[in-house]
Amino acid sequence: MSAAALTRILFVVAAVYDGLVGALFLFAPTWPFRLGGVTEPNHPAYVQFPGALLMIFAAMFLTIASDPSRFRHMIPFGILLKVAYCGLASWYWTTAGIPGMWKAFAIADLVMGLLFAWCFLAVRPGPEIGRSN
Repeated sequence: MSAAALTRILFVVAAVYDGLVGALFLFAPTWPFRLGGVTEPNHPAYVQFPGALLMIFAAMFLTIASDPSRFRHMIPFGILLKVAYCGLASWYWTTAGIPGMWKAFAIADLVMGLLFAWCFLAVRPGPEIGRSN
């Protein structure tokens, strides 16, 4: 299987994952906290906004999946999303401790971030958008 085909699959999976997690936090912001036995924030917008951002990233991941070579330049933004979450979660995990639900997201994002980096290195760049070659 080609790098582009694997990249398509990975970014569809990432879109579904981040889209579902984002929708969960946007539309049912208290439910994951109750399920995970975690204290809820004092206002739902603290998790609804990041949920909406995850849904925006999910749309970007679908765009990348549609043509990995053409949209290769967008992959670093996905890597940065995963680095941002993993970095913060890892810092608090090691210095203060975090509830298990956040650890599960950190591990999933670490794996996806590493796979995104592989995709960025493995997929050849395509023509830039709006530029004729």
